[in-house]
Amino acid sequence: MKRTALYLRVSTVDQHPETQGYDLRQMAVQRGYEITQEYTDRISGVKSRRPALDDLMRDARRGRFDVVLVWACDRIARSTRHLLEVLDELNHLGIEFVSFREQMDTGGPLGRAIVVIIGVVAELERNLIIERVRSEMRRARLEGRQIGRKPLDLDREAILRDRQHGLSLRQIADVHRISRATAHRVVNAQNTAGATVSQGV
Repeated sequence: MKRTALYLRVSTVDQHPETQGYDLRQMAVQRGYEITQEYTDRISGVKSRRPALDDLMRDARRGRFDVVLVWACDRIARSTRHLLEVLDELNHLGIEFVSFREQMDTGGPLGRAIVVIIGVVAELERNLIIERVRSEMRRARLEGRQIGRKPLDLDREAILRDRQHGLSLRQIADVHRISRATAHRVVNAQNTAGATVSQGV
């Protein structure tokens, strides 16, 4: 018996999720699924953060069910792109997705074909994003703009002088507003350079 999770969402307080729940529970019984959990959001579909959906995806990654039942695709996703992301992740987790209204079932042959198409579209979207980022970075380099974090402006002589005066790495970091790791790197580089010179002599 497959373990299934139901996801219900209504956008206003005037709507009741039980309308969706009745159809989904009936579908689960017809298919012989065991309902292990129900997740309900009372929130607009355009909201990016949904507590119940976040919980569902977290439990999906923990392998707590085998199938996700929804009343309609627009109940679980705020956009086509979001739906692609959700279906792509569920597919990679080996979890089937079934939509009552669209009669979409990724556990069947047609559903699996849809998942393949979705995977291709999702991969294309990721590649397009990567290409856009690379294009912007190339343009920034050609325009002479800084890419990434600005290099630290370190007064290495002052750091080494403070170290010679007995300040700890933590004290040096606080004085120069740098991390302890950066202070250690500057001091260690000087020690290594000094040792190299001594060996050469």
